[in-house]
Amino acid sequence: MSLDYRKGLHDLGDGCHAWLLPDGSWGWSNSGLITGSGTSLMVDTLVDLALTREMLDGIAPVLAQYPLGTLVNTHSDGDHVFGNELVAARGVEIVASAAAAELMTQEAVDQVVATLKSPGAAGDFARHVFGPFTFEGITVTGPDRTFEGELSLDVGGREVRLIQVGPAHTPGDTLVLVPDAKLLYAGDILFVGGTPIAWAGPIERWISALDLILDMDVTTIVPGHGPVSGKAEVSAMREYLVFIEAEARKRFEDGLDVDAAIASIDLGKYAELPEHGRFAQNVINVYQQLDPDMPREGNFLVLGRIAALEGFPALATSVDNGEGNA
Repeated sequence: MSLDYRKGLHDLGDGCHAWLLPDGSWGWSNSGLITGSGTSLMVDTLVDLALTREMLDGIAPVLAQYPLGTLVNTHSDGDHVFGNELVAARGVEIVASAAAAELMTQEAVDQVVATLKSPGAAGDFARHVFGPFTFEGITVTGPDRTFEGELSLDVGGREVRLIQVGPAHTPGDTLVLVPDAKLLYAGDILFVGGTPIAWAGPIERWISALDLILDMDVTTIVPGHGPVSGKAEVSAMREYLVFIEAEARKRFEDGLDVDAAIASIDLGKYAELPEHGRFAQNVINVYQQLDPDMPREGNFLVLGRIAALEGFPALATSVDNGEGNA
């Protein structure tokens, strides 16, 4: 299929829409809108209040006919939930998995703000990738309703199915399926045109989630980041995760420590993917699954690793000197 990747509202047919934010890198995520008889359901908000307001203004003509009744958050990452307060102010019910809800706290945005003010490599990299966004003033707003496993919602007479597949990318990942449109909002279970990152894992469970999508009767898939896609893009991301899991496992079984494993993996064609340095966290994740006693690195330290691997010019020296690295 042709991957149309313009910023803004995309009519996907059958009363379904996507709001896309190119280029799909850190923070630039997608939202969705499903309309039924006299109402609509939103899938995810955006990374800050300004971008979420812009989206709400952009979809206003659709909402005038189909007032917003429900918001589903596919997972807990800030670029999918930090705009929730603007939707909640409209009296909209927010729904998320119980595992995602546990992480949708004010502390989450406070941590981002603290990272942006931090000295050293990770702070510099965070300011580089998150510089376009404004996090001060956000009141993190969690769900009114949670679920585990699966939940079927009625959106103006049409069924929308929520399927929890996390822990994978994050602990509480949820797929949003619109069966009558053969359409899926995948959240960050699918990255298109960029490198996925396993904050939670295990990666094998993420692969199983992609297999579930490949078995679904769907033709259109909205990823959490990237253009509206189909099953070919799901298969491509699955191949990446299988490759990383196998390479990391092999090095673990050979007795390499995680730093040696990261240094020795040749990404091949995957080195051309944007955000390719995220593979460091994916390798770490595999090692953590194989060795549950392995110390956990915070996201701040992981950012330092990623920055160094991507050759971020201001950071290579400071990371080598131990700033922002484990």
